[in-house]
Amino acid sequence: MQARSETITLVSNNFAFEIKHSAENSLARVGTISTPHGDIQTPAFIPVGTKATVKSVLPEAMKDLGSQALLANAYHLYLQPGPDVLDEAGGLAKFMNWGGPTFTDSGGFQVLSLGVGFKKVLAMDAKTFRSDQVIAGNKERLAHVDDDGVTFKSHLDGSMHRFTAEISMQIQHKIGADIIFAFDECTTLHNTRPYQELAMERTYDWAIRCLDEHKRLTDVRSDKPYQALFGVIQGAQYEDLRKKAATDLGAMSSSGIEFDGFGIGGALDKDSLGTIVGWVNSTLPESKPKHLLGIGAPEDLFVGVENGVDTFDCVLASRIARSGAVYTSTGRINISNAPYIRDFNPIDDQCDCYTCKNFTRAYLCHLFRGKEMVAATLATIHNERFVVRLVDQMRQALLDGNFIDLKSEFLGRYTHRSGQSRD
Repeated sequence: MQARSETITLVSNNFAFEIKHSAENSLARVGTISTPHGDIQTPAFIPVGTKATVKSVLPEAMKDLGSQALLANAYHLYLQPGPDVLDEAGGLAKFMNWGGPTFTDSGGFQVLSLGVGFKKVLAMDAKTFRSDQVIAGNKERLAHVDDDGVTFKSHLDGSMHRFTAEISMQIQHKIGADIIFAFDECTTLHNTRPYQELAMERTYDWAIRCLDEHKRLTDVRSDKPYQALFGVIQGAQYEDLRKKAATDLGAMSSSGIEFDGFGIGGALDKDSLGTIVGWVNSTLPESKPKHLLGIGAPEDLFVGVENGVDTFDCVLASRIARSGAVYTSTGRINISNAPYIRDFNPIDDQCDCYTCKNFTRAYLCHLFRGKEMVAATLATIHNERFVVRLVDQMRQALLDGNFIDLKSEFLGRYTHRSGQSRD
């Protein structure tokens, strides 16, 4: 894959995106997102610190392992400690002692998970049943969507709450992240085509309201650092819906402003991930950054990058680490299993993380079997570094013109010990 050098720069207030190189034969590109709290070299993986922390890991460790930015969850921070607390603290980055850029999502995904009980599962099978009343087994529907917004029950104490486009913007402005997302209705692949169309119409209407409220809040809070607003593209597995959403939001303007970038959202059929992302990114304005929400399996990162994704976020690396699942250059393993009791090698001899430099598989096996708290810390450091470094390698490979070689080499050896190739 050859790379061509170019410079396309989008500047809005204190937010900018510069495309420095674009691949000849794909949508892949290399760029820089500039925010009030620093730059992000893209493509980049953004680790998730749901409640203003990457579970079990200090912010300094996240910086040391190469994280350029962190993403927190507006829904969870709204419930605890509350947006007013973060605003009074000086914003998310200062509150968590993180010296770099931050993102917050809008709460749209939590509407999906509270409404149907599927929790973290974004990748679904589009070939199974269709129902607009779909709900996971033994789960209570905690959220109800209408044209104006969402009413939901707190998973913490059962109290009732209401999110609208305006409230989501107000919450995210107080949280103070550098990049925030418009409120959207995130559907499942089990919803019918008519419901997907209805949800897209709601997301369109909410997007306009988000722009209007974002402009109002930006003017009212002019003493605060500028926050870039990304619109979210829905449409499930349907080409016409995805392209229509990308066309509509890509051209959307209200209160004299446009979206600063875009997120690709919704449940995704992993077998069609590249196709869906390609539909969206070939339709959206080239000059604006694109973020793929909730996707982070190593093989899926290659698919995203070659189809024009600039940034990713996902809880996968940290979530599986806490149960002893760790990445290696040949696939994912469970470090607590018997074969590693006397394995005195690092988790991955190609990894340069703190864990691999200082500890063995046998030690981590011991920690997990003994239920020691530091086990999660060391495994999370490794997994986050593995994914961050992998996307860094993709960025360099695009600059060097050998992305296809890197992809072929990595995927040629990366399989699960079970023989499965996907997380």
